[in-house]
Amino acid sequence: MRRNQYEITVENLSVNYGGHHALKNISFSFQSGHLIGIVGPNGAGKSTLIKAVLGLEKFSGEVKVFGKGIKEMRKKISYVPQRSSIDFDFPVIVEDVVLMGRYTYIPWYKRIGNKDKEIAMNALEQVGMESFAKRQIGQLSGGQQQRVFIARALAQQADLFFLDEPFVGIDATSEDIIVDLLRQLQKEGKTIFVVHHDLSKVEKYFDQLLLLNQELVGVGKVKDIYKPELLSEAYKGSITLFENKDKMMVVSN
Repeated sequence: MRRNQYEITVENLSVNYGGHHALKNISFSFQSGHLIGIVGPNGAGKSTLIKAVLGLEKFSGEVKVFGKGIKEMRKKISYVPQRSSIDFDFPVIVEDVVLMGRYTYIPWYKRIGNKDKEIAMNALEQVGMESFAKRQIGQLSGGQQQRVFIARALAQQADLFFLDEPFVGIDATSEDIIVDLLRQLQKEGKTIFVVHHDLSKVEKYFDQLLLLNQELVGVGKVKDIYKPELLSEAYKGSITLFENKDKMMVVSN
């Protein structure tokens, strides 16, 4: 594929619930190799945007991945949902959770092979969870659980990643491991979208930003979008901004 080709293009994407606009006319394009933060206030439609792009929500508009529809490119797209949406009481061990990332490559009539198990274990090693392979997922801490679901995404060997609030309720060590891993994926030419709520870490974590409040407020390089006037427009008084010569501070109201 040509390096200058857009990996993902979204045009005029809208989502409506009973006549209410959850998202309205969202358009953006990104080439490969970006780590993109999706930020905005509560109720802005951040998670809805991810689900619509993945075809998990009904929407109007168009979504293309390397010029093709989502269904055609499903194998190359990985999704890590919010942990709150997952039933951790279900009796499944860590290794089997990660192996789920391989299902898209395995015909229904075949069993999981040694190669798939090797890929799954390599993914667990990348997130520092290989020693927990036989542990039940519900027995892990929040940070450990999140690292396992990142490993599942890695095992899928996708090119395009969507993570919904991956840092909520996890420990600092797990957050550092995940951020380092996302940066490595970016260096490998992967494209990663991350729904994120902590504005104080936006400049540290991302190179691109998608600022949202039902409509698109701004999209582009962090240095061009992470600005007081755009943040104020998106958050509409729900944050207070303090600036000095070195850094902009953000305080929730």
